[in-house]
Amino acid sequence: MRGSDALEGENRMRYRRLGRTGLEVSEIGVGCEWLEHKSPEEVEAIIGRCRELGMNVLDCWMSDPRVRTMLGDAIAADRERWIVQGHIGSTWQDGQYKRTRDVEACKRAFEDQLERFHTDYIDLGMIHYVDSPEEFESILDNSPYLAYIRELKASGAIRAVGLSTHNPVVGLRAVESGEVDMIMFSVNPAYDMKPASDNVDDLFGEYGDDITGMDAQRLEFYRAAERADIGLTVMKTFAGGRLLDAARSPFGVALTPAQCIHYALTRPAVSSVLIGYSSPEQVGESAAYEDATSDERDYASVLADAPMHAVSGLCTYCGHCAPCTMGIDIASVNKFYDLAEIQVAQGGPVPELVADHYAALEVHADECIACGVCEPNCPFGVPIIERMEAAAELFG
Repeated sequence: MRGSDALEGENRMRYRRLGRTGLEVSEIGVGCEWLEHKSPEEVEAIIGRCRELGMNVLDCWMSDPRVRTMLGDAIAADRERWIVQGHIGSTWQDGQYKRTRDVEACKRAFEDQLERFHTDYIDLGMIHYVDSPEEFESILDNSPYLAYIRELKASGAIRAVGLSTHNPVVGLRAVESGEVDMIMFSVNPAYDMKPASDNVDDLFGEYGDDITGMDAQRLEFYRAAERADIGLTVMKTFAGGRLLDAARSPFGVALTPAQCIHYALTRPAVSSVLIGYSSPEQVGESAAYEDATSDERDYASVLADAPMHAVSGLCTYCGHCAPCTMGIDIASVNKFYDLAEIQVAQGGPVPELVADHYAALEVHADECIACGVCEPNCPFGVPIIERMEAAAELFG
């Protein structure tokens, strides 16, 4: 998914279409959790720096009235430029956060957010924090909660329906349900090795000897979201800082913020990475990704030799294979091939949306001359020439 550029002043931000919502979101956005204990002046300064650098999407899952007021005031002057994720089911009761599906409590919390954000709509109305497949099924089963969300969308009070989850099983079911337009999901190389779980704390646990690469359910979820044109926004990009510290990283090596951001942005369907900031300086450090070199973004070389990241032969769409002597975007061809091949293997046709994305590439797989320049560059030993031949045949 290629982004458009906006290069005015300090803004070096690129923008991506958020799936079928049609919204253009900045590749790097704002996760607001770290603003809870800031002063209004500090929040204004942080949001102001995000604005200067071209960020236009923010997530406010918090129900604390003080946080909502500070954020609402900080974006009031240019509310229309901000794409806001607001969570339906995150409420403030008896002076503390409470997650609920009670419709009356959800209504009060939603109306409170509208008031504090000085607006009459929320761009992305999120089904808040569902990690249990059983809970999601109960929501789908003609629940009053889902009826309320549908009512909000029909009235224009929310412009699109989203879901926040850490569980790829829930994410995949949401894609299949047809009820959601986008999903916020936790994406980083450490979590991608973890099996699906109802308990988010499992993501922070130890890694067993049986873990040898990316979890199949996560990979299936990413590909299904791309095929269905369900855009993803990303939380927990740095795994709570764990990936930035060699002593705590499951790989035994430290990644940089740019490498973590690039990993997330190269997953299928991902549109924006939402990062929490404690200062304007941290905003600049994340936004520096947009000007980073390919070497500075390169996570593949670090992970290829790290323990517990056995992805031999699996394309991670890192782009390490570039440049192609014929100008083929090898990473994109591989991604579209993977998305289509799994559908064809199940007896279906090549998905129309994937075929359109492939057709839009400037150079196609059938122009590969098998020169072999790309294959030595791949950290994971992907048989690129063989895959170009397969993609050419699959897409005709």
